[in-house]
Amino acid sequence: MQFSFLQAVAAASLFASAFASSASQVKTTSGSIIGHQASNRTSVTEFLGIRYGQAPIGDLRFAPPKRYLAPAGTVFTASEWSADCPSNRPPVSSFPNFTEPSGLRVWKNFAAQNSNPSSEDCLKLNIWTKTPNTSAKKPVFIWFHGGRTSCIGFTIPGPHSPFYNGQYLADTEDVVVVTPNYRLGIFGFSGAPGIQQNAALLDHRSIVEWVRDNIAGFGGDPSRIVIFGQSAGGSSVDYYSFAWKNDPIVSGLISHSGTSLSFNPNTKDYAQTLWYNVSQTIGCGGPSDDATAVLACVQAADTSVVLAAAAKVPALPTIALFQATFHPTIDNVTVFDNYEQLSDAGAFAKIPFLAGNANFESGWYKISAWGAKINLSEDQWDLFNQRAFTCPNAYSTKYRVQEAVPTWRYRYHGDWDNLRLYNGTAGLGPRGSGAYHGSDISMVFGTGQDISGLQNTVAENATSKYMMGAWAAFARDSKKGLTKYGWPAYKPTEKTLVELGYQNSATPKFVLPSTYDSPCPAVNDPLPGQGAF
Repeated sequence: MQFSFLQAVAAASLFASAFASSASQVKTTSGSIIGHQASNRTSVTEFLGIRYGQAPIGDLRFAPPKRYLAPAGTVFTASEWSADCPSNRPPVSSFPNFTEPSGLRVWKNFAAQNSNPSSEDCLKLNIWTKTPNTSAKKPVFIWFHGGRTSCIGFTIPGPHSPFYNGQYLADTEDVVVVTPNYRLGIFGFSGAPGIQQNAALLDHRSIVEWVRDNIAGFGGDPSRIVIFGQSAGGSSVDYYSFAWKNDPIVSGLISHSGTSLSFNPNTKDYAQTLWYNVSQTIGCGGPSDDATAVLACVQAADTSVVLAAAAKVPALPTIALFQATFHPTIDNVTVFDNYEQLSDAGAFAKIPFLAGNANFESGWYKISAWGAKINLSEDQWDLFNQRAFTCPNAYSTKYRVQEAVPTWRYRYHGDWDNLRLYNGTAGLGPRGSGAYHGSDISMVFGTGQDISGLQNTVAENATSKYMMGAWAAFARDSKKGLTKYGWPAYKPTEKTLVELGYQNSATPKFVLPSTYDSPCPAVNDPLPGQGAF
């Protein structure tokens, strides 16, 4: 028997009503989770601070995450942001020439200059989902936030930031948005001998597994999970494809301003020198002492003591900015020492890939350099942009195409009055902040007005809507969605590089990749861009 059109509409209406009444309480492995209406999008239900991992304290500090399973009958009201994972945040910039009135506000929001509390009991995530008008499951986005300013990559907290609020993307495109916390700095990348490395990247895997197991209750489709991230988060997305190539779970990858080729990870030996620097500062012993005893001692130390010791570890000098200390470490399990060779051999998950970067990434880093009294010429900043961002994107996408993986590549150009950090007369060169590092994020999340406190322009809103639509098209059908949206599949020798926000227009342009890639070396070399991650 076939349903009439009216019967189908009625069935969809009944489903939506049922979802609306039940979406605010969802059964998960973390308990029965009660959500609430999002602040600015009343059709979206928001769930904050859902625990996915046990508190990584005691012998779980620095160790792989342990899945949290709620006792029977647990009910959790998900109404409050969780504490940020502990980190050494940068001081508030004293740069004197921020654009008035919003430049400093935007900088603070991106650099996590807020009063959020921190706690090691931070392995939690947030979810936004819209009441559906059909029974179809929605595509799912999981955001791995970045963490870079002034030599502290993989360190800045992310989810409780107006940059990454998921309510607008969930509402506009009817997708499910997940923004998790994960461990940072020494807590995520300790370098300690005798323990599995890169706890933060293992947190990422645990997050994906939690979403796979629970997202259907929020209206999400566990077979259409896309992980996306920016800067350190963008590199983490690409790392994930190598570490879990045989069981990726996810259906698509989006890397904003960061791939596996963007920087050189720490060697095992160097990471251990950093670890022992901290352990000796704390008074827990050094490399000549029993490694197990040293680890146990640091695991027992107060959080603030560990952070203070980690802050004293000298950064690695580079050609440009100081390199971060505690960040991904080669273990050949989650992080490898030969990404160029692995990429050329196709040793990654063969799932669709979207990657890109902003046109003038260094517009952000110039402020960090100013604070550190590092003076680079405009040519040096151009080289920094190329080697940390443009060229790694060029190579990472080329290797995907080489393996016939559905691939797309973009370059973001938007330079909006309310989001600009400084003008060209600010003393940091003639170009102003331009399309700086992270400036594309607010377009995808639709958060420009929230982070600046000023109204978007009509063109800015149109560009944001277009980019939201593109990202959602990729999530709905990662193999063909962007092609249907009007983007040609990426080919390094054809006009397939998508320019977004060019001259502040919502209309995309398609150009030859060589427009930007021609200065790239024959073999990827990120050293002139070190310090960007």
